[in-house]
Amino acid sequence: MASKQVTLRIQPRADTEQGKVIRSLPSETTIALQSSGADLYQRLAAEADLSVHRLRITKGSDNASVPNAKDVTIDSTGIRDQSTIFVKDLGPQIAWRTVFVVEYLGPLLIHPLLYTLRPYLYAHAPRSASPLQTLSLLLICLHFLKREAETLFVHRFSLATMPARNIVKNSAHYWIFAGANIAYWTYAPAAPTAGPSNPLVTYPALALFVLGELGNLSTHLTLRNLRSTGGSERGIPKGLGFDLVTCPNYMFETMAWVGIWMVNWSLSTGVFVVIAVAQMAVWAKKKEGKYRREFGGAYQKKRFGMIPGLF
Repeated sequence: MASKQVTLRIQPRADTEQGKVIRSLPSETTIALQSSGADLYQRLAAEADLSVHRLRITKGSDNASVPNAKDVTIDSTGIRDQSTIFVKDLGPQIAWRTVFVVEYLGPLLIHPLLYTLRPYLYAHAPRSASPLQTLSLLLICLHFLKREAETLFVHRFSLATMPARNIVKNSAHYWIFAGANIAYWTYAPAAPTAGPSNPLVTYPALALFVLGELGNLSTHLTLRNLRSTGGSERGIPKGLGFDLVTCPNYMFETMAWVGIWMVNWSLSTGVFVVIAVAQMAVWAKKKEGKYRREFGGAYQKKRFGMIPGLF
């Protein structure tokens, strides 16, 4: 039996920041109720001669978003015959994978550069870096190289793109705070890293770093396996750390950065850790709420979002 066809009325909506209206959209379109949201996006993108990722479709009845997803039917969104939909041009987009690669590239470029230029950047700087300065460089570069590898080979993104104009804002956190700020103070001749190391501190710090990085990788692999390639399906994550907190990836991320901080004892590193932990705590709280809404009683509620006993 053929799926019922419905006619949708189309209203272009201006972007409040860019003021663009899609002039080439038709006034209406016909689509089957059992077609997917992705089908509707593809059809309108072809009509508008724009990338499908530039479009946002919302229902005229309640302004709810129509997902660009293969597993969501037009019927399930509540759209009916003669419904009005609004179509908005989000402007030039950039892939989230590219965004992450650019973000993490900053520290990978800045730290080796400032480490190499130490004798020319600082007055009375010795020609050779101290063992702790070299160790700090190694740990930070390993951390962000792992991030880059995960971005390219592990992560599966629920959203394909974001507005291209936001990449500078998104990258500033890593390029400035994790890159230039930490690097400048870590490789200075008067930095704590310029002095001798204390094995009673350095070795536990290294252990914490390794455990944090491996645990973080484990949780990312668990999250990756919840979604098929190109899919938008969601599942309840289980495995290492997930019985303790909502987001063990953030818990292990914190462990790794505390390990780095224990190696260099730089105030700039401490500031970055505090900012990062505060942001991850906000994300963990939102993730807990999302799990409860999506899975209801099937989801085991967590008391703590990312650090057991704290928050």
